[in-house]
Amino acid sequence: MNVDSMNPAAASQTTFFLAEFFRLMQGYSEELFGLAVLDCDLRYVVLNKGMAAIDGKPIEEHIGRTIHEVDPSVAAVLEPIFRHAIEEGTALRDVETRLSGAVGDDDEVCRYWLISSYPLVNADGVTLGAGVVVRDITEQKLREIAQDERLKFEALLSALSAEFINMDVSEVDARVVQGLKRVHDFLGYDRVTIWQFSPLDGRCYLTYSHSHQDIKQPPPVIDDIIPVWVNIARQGEMFMVDDVEALPDRFWREKKYSKDQGGIKSMFYIPLRVGAEVHGLISVVSYRRKRKWIDVFVQRLRLLGEIFANAIERKRIDQKMQQAFAEIEQLRDRLQAENLFLRDQITIELRHDEIIGESEAIRNVLRQIRQVAGTGSTVLIQGETGTGKELLARAIHNQSARRERPMIKLNCAALPATLIEAELFGREKGAYTGATTRQIGRFEAANGSTIFLDEIGELPLELQSKLLRVLQEGQFERLGSNIPVTVDVRVIAATNRDLVQFVKEGRFREDLYYRLNVFPVFLPPLRERKEDIPLLVWAMVKEFEQVFGKSIESIPKKNMDALECYAWPGNVREVRNIIERAMILNDGPTLVIAVPNSAMEISSQSYSLKSIERMHILSVLEKTGWRVRGKNGAAALLELPPSTLESKMKKLDIKRKTI
Repeated sequence: MNVDSMNPAAASQTTFFLAEFFRLMQGYSEELFGLAVLDCDLRYVVLNKGMAAIDGKPIEEHIGRTIHEVDPSVAAVLEPIFRHAIEEGTALRDVETRLSGAVGDDDEVCRYWLISSYPLVNADGVTLGAGVVVRDITEQKLREIAQDERLKFEALLSALSAEFINMDVSEVDARVVQGLKRVHDFLGYDRVTIWQFSPLDGRCYLTYSHSHQDIKQPPPVIDDIIPVWVNIARQGEMFMVDDVEALPDRFWREKKYSKDQGGIKSMFYIPLRVGAEVHGLISVVSYRRKRKWIDVFVQRLRLLGEIFANAIERKRIDQKMQQAFAEIEQLRDRLQAENLFLRDQITIELRHDEIIGESEAIRNVLRQIRQVAGTGSTVLIQGETGTGKELLARAIHNQSARRERPMIKLNCAALPATLIEAELFGREKGAYTGATTRQIGRFEAANGSTIFLDEIGELPLELQSKLLRVLQEGQFERLGSNIPVTVDVRVIAATNRDLVQFVKEGRFREDLYYRLNVFPVFLPPLRERKEDIPLLVWAMVKEFEQVFGKSIESIPKKNMDALECYAWPGNVREVRNIIERAMILNDGPTLVIAVPNSAMEISSQSYSLKSIERMHILSVLEKTGWRVRGKNGAAALLELPPSTLESKMKKLDIKRKTI
């Protein structure tokens, strides 16, 4: 700047500006401060290197040009400060400003300045321009910002820690996702994800994630996709990547994954620890720009990972405890149910549990038992009343793999329709009036075992569909609940009814019949295997010898012949009753058995249809206590209209004897 070549006024003004500039320089270091003098039009008159460094242009490109002409972005920040000094005639001291500039492709560099502006007034009191002092406080400001960010992040960690310590385990999932969102929003990352190692197969599964709305979600399992990174985390070590593209070739899978995910630029993985054990990892990724991971934040994210890991572990332990409690409760209910359901079977268990007989008919039944017992298939036992269908079912169960657990039974004709559903499938508390407690049903009690459904033909039609579902899917719902209960139960059903005829009449579901009739077994009546009668008689005599403390040495041959000639309409059950009565009345070593009168009458006669019909009706009447009408009357058992039965009784001269 040549002052001598200027006119006197300009030279005087320039001299004034230079004097003011050098005055401002007193005590300032050019490396730390920018100094400049500007005229009233905000043109640079004189400046130092520090001021030129703000916009990165040489000093000579500033002289004589306005701040806006040199750099509009710098002018937008500085111009208001300079104009205030010139127009208001007052100084502005230490005004903090922030100037940003792009460096490279990804990272934005910010500079912070303290700017002071002074009006330059000559001896005549005229403001000729402004003097500017700019002090670079970037490092100090960044330290303050970092400290402030650390304090805020530590406050966030402290708040999350307090929340996770005091929360109920049922809130863990929602709180973890909420915590990831807060970290995502605070740190400005694009996605924060938690992965966990499965205790079943050891693989790394996605469990929680939060991301920017336009960020692609990660795959559900990653250990096969990025094995190196997962193995590093599995060993309890962190892994940070500032630039994915700069990774060595051995990370080719990881680089491909980053590209396939939409272009991950930077990321890091932190192991999830509970004590010394690694349960998973937290992944943090940046898509929009490369990030330099600040160690202080990474270390605090490790603390965050421990907070999440401990909360998730608490939930897992609680789930295991709840599962254990549920199993204990289920076992308790099952034991209680078994105790209840088996009360009526105690006497049966004490009886002889072998099927007695050497006839070809009974041998064929035993062969069928051996064939089906170990298969687990559904069995349908058919036979007349008293032939021993339950004993046959027990023999099948005892020869099966389920024999370690007791067989559960239910007589479908013994309960009213309103109660049989609760007995079969259980009920929840409040399912109906009077249901004050939860009760498991017999299917649930028979889980892993066998259920014997006697008199299956009497099952109400509305329950047959539910039984069909259990047979098909192994599932049902308790009364008052819509939660499916899954069981593994083998079904053995029995009936003395003609189910085919019931199907034709619409009284039994055809699909249920075919489901039950997988392996039909017909138990022959005693009259078709008379050669087994002596064996049955002696087996029962030996049994009652133990009960009554008596010893029997013989049975008269004539007596035994009469027993063999009797038609036994009540089958084995009738034999048992007659033997028990005889054992009670007998006092000596020879057992005399009172054979029913009809046996003596026909022992030497041929069996006419009329005599057999009369004996059968008499037997049924004895069984019902001579009750003809009603649900359990003789007419119902014989499947005859009551008036028809009364007519037959009159025709066959059947009268109840009076004493």
